[in-house]
Amino acid sequence: MENAVLVGLSRQIALARELDVIANNVANVQTNGFKARSMRFEEFLRTNARGETFPTPDKRVSFVVDTGTPIDMSTGAIERTGNPLDAAIKGDGFFVVRTPTGERFTRNGSFELNSRGEMVNSDGHTLLGESGPIAFGPTETGIAIGADGTVTSNLGQRGKIRLVRFDNPQVLRNEGQNVFSATVAPQPAGTAARIEAGALERSNVKPILEMSRLIEVNRAYTSLANMITKADELRRTAIQRLSDTTN
Repeated sequence: MENAVLVGLSRQIALARELDVIANNVANVQTNGFKARSMRFEEFLRTNARGETFPTPDKRVSFVVDTGTPIDMSTGAIERTGNPLDAAIKGDGFFVVRTPTGERFTRNGSFELNSRGEMVNSDGHTLLGESGPIAFGPTETGIAIGADGTVTSNLGQRGKIRLVRFDNPQVLRNEGQNVFSATVAPQPAGTAARIEAGALERSNVKPILEMSRLIEVNRAYTSLANMITKADELRRTAIQRLSDTTN
C-alpha cells in the first residue's frame, strides 16, 4: 500500500515537471526561432526491499523518473518581413551573440542597430561576425544580407555573419532571452546553413498538440492525486480496524 503511494508520488513529480515544460512551450508560441522541448521518462526499479519472506514480485517496485528534456530542432515556419536586418537560418546553424556572460547561440534573427551602429538582437546583445561585431556608420544606406551571411551597404562589404552548428544539439542549455549556452565548442556551419534575408523563423511549437498534451497531463495528475488520497484513506481505515480488533 505504501509502495502505491510512493510510486504515485514519483509519477506526480514527473508530471509536474512535464507541465512546466509544456507551459514554457505554449508561452513561446510567438517567440522567433524558439525550439520546443519535450520530456523523456524511464522506469527506475527499486530492488533493495528487505525480508526474504517477501514474494519476488514485491521486491521489484517501479518508480517513474524524468531523464531529460530533449530539444526539438525542427525548423519553424519562415515568414517574410521585408526588414533588411531580419535573417532566418535555413538548415543546421545558429547565430552567435555576445552577452555579459560570454558567447551564446540563437535562431532568433530579428536584428536592429544600436547607438554605436552595431547589429544587435532584441535584447541588445551584439551579433558576432567572423571578424567581430558588424557595425555601420550613421550615413550608410542600402544594408543587405547575403545567403552566405555577407553583410553589405552602400560602402561595400561590412562583414560576414558567423554561423555555427553542433554535432549534438542536445548539449544546448536554455538560458532565457531565447539564447542557448553549450558545454562543447561549436563548429562553423559551412554549407549546412544558409540565410534568408528579410525573413524570420517562427517558433516550432505546435500549439494544438501542446494544448492537447497539457489537458492530458492535467488529467493524469488529477487522477493520480485521487488514487493517492484513496490509498491513504485505505491505509488509515486498515490501521483503525486493526486497532479495533486488538482492543
